[in-house]
Amino acid sequence: MAAYLEFEDKIKKIEEDIIVAKTKADEHAVEILEKKLEKEVEKTFKNLSDYQKLQLARHPDRPYAMDYISGLLTNAYEIHGDRHYVDDHAIVCYLGFIGTQKVLVIGEQKGRGTKDKLYRNFGMPSPEGYRKALRAAKMADKFQIPILMLVDTPGAYPGIGAEERNQSEAIARNLYEFADLTTPTVSVVIGEGGSGGALAISVADKLAMMRYSVYAVISPEGCSAILWNDSSKVETAANALKITAENLKELNLIDDVINEPLIGAHRQKEEAIFALKEYFLNSLEELNKLTPQERLEKKYQKIMALGSFQ
Repeated sequence: MAAYLEFEDKIKKIEEDIIVAKTKADEHAVEILEKKLEKEVEKTFKNLSDYQKLQLARHPDRPYAMDYISGLLTNAYEIHGDRHYVDDHAIVCYLGFIGTQKVLVIGEQKGRGTKDKLYRNFGMPSPEGYRKALRAAKMADKFQIPILMLVDTPGAYPGIGAEERNQSEAIARNLYEFADLTTPTVSVVIGEGGSGGALAISVADKLAMMRYSVYAVISPEGCSAILWNDSSKVETAANALKITAENLKELNLIDDVINEPLIGAHRQKEEAIFALKEYFLNSLEELNKLTPQERLEKKYQKIMALGSFQ
């Protein structure tokens, strides 16, 4: 059963009416209601606030990394472990093919259902997860296999064990090493890009965001608690942080916005997967026109331009 957000109440009512009309085999009513639904979707989703987009980015039915991997890759083979400590299930690494193109996909996986969420640690990677991602990326770089990174995490795991195993060093090491990769790299924020946990697999030749994804240095809840000590200020914080794809594109902090379906990737998963596939293959075609040295130089200039303002 579909999960509806508060601002989708009218859409929910119309969709329920469509189900009733279909049960009664009233084709005329179905046709009228479907037109009404189309208008309501356009009206609702073309006027979303930043906070509503945050809710969509966290939607429980939104496609996660494994949904995209299952829809994109053929002959997929999973890479496990960091060869130092353990296999972190919050980060997944798969070798496979997108069409005829061999590719490595690195993704942050949140998990569905209580058991799977615990298994994936709610999508919060530990140091060994970032080291696994780096190990896989270095292997791909050695054989010049393009890399696609799927960002979706509330943040790196903040537990004592993660700190004891040098969480900050693992993230910093990834920033340094990923900036130096010569193989084509594309990173896409598919849901929630939280702080350094997201940044660790965001350094790429091209960085894009799905239309309803968010990317921020801190969660609106954390910002609200620190600045106002008031949990009711979350919506204000979300608007002030400029966390949406449109905001970040305007600030030149990302390269592109991927137009997932207007009603959201959680309602039309196949269309969202296709949109991401098209973006990746088009980006790869563009990047392959450059030499490895030209890609490195372009990446360097992009990184050095971050934080510039007028």
